[in-house]
Amino acid sequence: MRRFIRTFEILFRRALFLLLVCTLLTRDLTLANDLGTQVTVRVGTLQFDFIGWTLNALGLKVAQSTSTEQNYMPTDERRQIVLDYFELLDQGLKLDREINDIFTDPNQTDPESASHDLKTQLAQVRARMDELGPLAEAVLQEQIAAMLADEGFAVGGQVIPPVSFHITALPGFLVISPRDRIELQAYANIEPGLTAAEETALEDKMEKELNVSALVAPLGGLGTYPTMIYETANLNYVAEVGAHEWVHNYLTLRPLGVNYESSPELRTMNETTATIVGREIGQKVIERYYPERVPPPTPTPDPNAILTPTPTPDPNTFDFNTEMHDTRVKVDELLAVGRIGEAEAYMEARRRVFVEHGYQVRKLNQAYFAFYGAYNVGPGAGGQDPVGPAVRQLRDRSPSVKAFLDQISWMTSFEALQAALR
Repeated sequence: MRRFIRTFEILFRRALFLLLVCTLLTRDLTLANDLGTQVTVRVGTLQFDFIGWTLNALGLKVAQSTSTEQNYMPTDERRQIVLDYFELLDQGLKLDREINDIFTDPNQTDPESASHDLKTQLAQVRARMDELGPLAEAVLQEQIAAMLADEGFAVGGQVIPPVSFHITALPGFLVISPRDRIELQAYANIEPGLTAAEETALEDKMEKELNVSALVAPLGGLGTYPTMIYETANLNYVAEVGAHEWVHNYLTLRPLGVNYESSPELRTMNETTATIVGREIGQKVIERYYPERVPPPTPTPDPNAILTPTPTPDPNTFDFNTEMHDTRVKVDELLAVGRIGEAEAYMEARRRVFVEHGYQVRKLNQAYFAFYGAYNVGPGAGGQDPVGPAVRQLRDRSPSVKAFLDQISWMTSFEALQAALR
């Protein structure tokens, strides 16, 4: 009987995988207008192969679902496998950077020979990662699912949809916005590995031929199924993004996710919701399973300490989020009165200020704000957009993560969110 139940569970998961793949690929690959088609044509062979990647990842995940190796391991051993994998990933990424530095050094006359030993080390690290990776991902998926189950998302002991992700090199995200306003109007997913020069050339082509604002933005995760997560050695980040992308998959089965592309407001509602829940669940995963990685708490003021005058804020202190918020507000004001050229010149001047303060913003334009403004969980690229603050307000009023997600997931407009807050 137990074997029959296990076989049924595996077949159920596979069917759910295929259902979600069809739904999510449709959402991610459908471009809603002629501009989207023109962008796709110009991207050409640089378009990311979602179908090929998904089929390969599905094969890996089906193999994971039929393996029960991690189920027989003690908790400490499961935890150590994840830590060992991320240590290897850190080593691999460092070796990658060292090799890249050799090939970009203009004084290096024979980069192949100079990088030979590093490439050998990298191959060894990658081989070990290939062995540990599937098991480490399976353990981390189960840990995220356990926290979601604690929050009430399990049905019959199973979180629906199942948590499933793969740590991988992510495609670039080509964002297209009109020049006269900030709006994500079209997009394309680009093959990973483009250099900054290649990204700039692609953006310039779009802007020149279509009279738009374009930006190739990096992604931290992508809500396909299985989910893509950026290859990073930051375990805290992966736990957060794994939960974030699960929220997108959860919403895809409900009206808010189905209407993701219906309006800029709904896109912001989706992204802000996923960011809020992803942070909460990701932090809980780290607290339970990897407590040594919990960031140190903010010191609590000593109530018995002698009070001292509050120091005057240093006017020379540069706060990225505040400065970006102010920049967005000014840009919105200029575009609202049709001063497009002035807005673009202002954004370039501000970009140089960010770079001078150590923030490597490669391009700052309408497309930049159209992309980053949707992740509106605090002051920043969202400017004075009211959608993000409204989502945060609803979360503050909700008694639990599940109550918040269940309420907002059935909304189909920003007006519905405003009505709920009233």
